[in-house]
Amino acid sequence: MRTSLSRPRVAVLGGGVIGMATATQLARRGAQVVLVTEAELADGASGRSLSWLNSFGGMRSEAYHHLRFLGIDRYRTFATRNPSFGCLKFDGGLTWAAPGEESHRVAFEHMRRNGYDAVWLARDEVAQWAPGVNPAAIPDEGAIFNPGEGWVDLLALVQHLAGEFTAAGGLILAGGGAAGVVVEGGRAVAVRTGAGERIDVDAVLLATGADVPNMVRPFGVEIPDATPTALLVRTKPVDTTLRATLNTPRVALRPAPGGALVMDSDASAAEVIDHADGTYEVKDSTVEQLLREATAVLAGNPRLELDSYGVGRKPIPGDGDPVLGELDEVPGLFIAFTHSGATLALIAGELLADEIITGERSPLLAAFRPGRFR
Repeated sequence: MRTSLSRPRVAVLGGGVIGMATATQLARRGAQVVLVTEAELADGASGRSLSWLNSFGGMRSEAYHHLRFLGIDRYRTFATRNPSFGCLKFDGGLTWAAPGEESHRVAFEHMRRNGYDAVWLARDEVAQWAPGVNPAAIPDEGAIFNPGEGWVDLLALVQHLAGEFTAAGGLILAGGGAAGVVVEGGRAVAVRTGAGERIDVDAVLLATGADVPNMVRPFGVEIPDATPTALLVRTKPVDTTLRATLNTPRVALRPAPGGALVMDSDASAAEVIDHADGTYEVKDSTVEQLLREATAVLAGNPRLELDSYGVGRKPIPGDGDPVLGELDEVPGLFIAFTHSGATLALIAGELLADEIITGERSPLLAAFRPGRFR
């Protein structure tokens, strides 16, 4: 144990999927855990994530690819242990690039060299591997299909983990406003809720998404931040045979529970207007264009109707890699700041919980520690 207590006291700030996964792992290991959220569970980035489970591409480091592989592995274990959880699917991912874009071929070759299951499909082969896709949308160069990829509904996952967490003795304080970390003697010793309540602890995990860089700055810690605005659109239920996650030049989409589709794109997110007061404005034309782009890539070009959308900040560290682990400047204060929250949630929660409980640093997180920015 990292403390003399038989049951270390830990506070987790943030009710997204990484905070909830870590809190659950801590409770399973016997810690006394309180999870504190500013609003409701999964009301931040986890509630508006495409949540594509993958390690697609050729630009990541070997350590990052390996961590994502482990993340997908933990989801497969979760699916086996929770067969009634219907909000996690492994029906593959289909990706294609704009005509003539060589980077896609480079990514394919990189994935194959690293043992990541990838198949290059000609246009007339796509229907066999990924039903529900409009063949006319596939470029002449073809598309990449990754059979081992999937998606998860993060709101459902967070709710499921919350049930496990409370059953293991964990306490959730939701909707309490912005909480902060109390540092005394150079160490994290407590959290203070939005209502002013002080909760003394032995360790704190900051899993507050895009807020993490600002929350650690007062302690002399600078985390480079490339956080953009994100927009996720959900449709009403639609008649489609699509099962795979699609990532195309103009839209990314996947099936969702209840027969709906969810989708996003960099182009649509770029049109969101960020107001100085922290609110966002989404134009009707932006949503309508995104729905049209999704219609165009689906077989039969079904008419898609808007059900809802979510907009807000999407946490992305400045160098693109996750930031996970204890701050050297503030012992007892751990952070989790990453773009790939869906893919990494279960493995990151496991590794962070082990470090908090034992004080032993995992070699799997060596490349992702906050100290790399000093």
